[in-house]
Amino acid sequence: MADDRNNDELDRRIAKAKATAHHGVTDAEGRAESRGWAIGIEFVGSVLVGAFAGYLLDRWLDTTPWLMIVLLILGFAAGLRRAIKTSNQFDTDPTNDQK
Repeated sequence: MADDRNNDELDRRIAKAKATAHHGVTDAEGRAESRGWAIGIEFVGSVLVGAFAGYLLDRWLDTTPWLMIVLLILGFAAGLRRAIKTSNQFDTDPTNDQK
């Protein structure tokens, strides 16, 4: 009997903790936010990688700043293409509308 009361109390505390942990955010909203962050990080990463590679090549070939500018633009284009492609995949996923 005491075991049942302990289990009921534990279940109640677990349910309360789960309710406060979600803060009203559904799973679909959480996935959407995660994908949004991933798109942004991929975009910024591709721009930074392009700029850094251009900087290193400029120093090695003594062509400052031309290769950095070219690779920065290519990194921007690659990041934009990847962001659009990922966004289109996200828009066509039917599970995104579920709450």
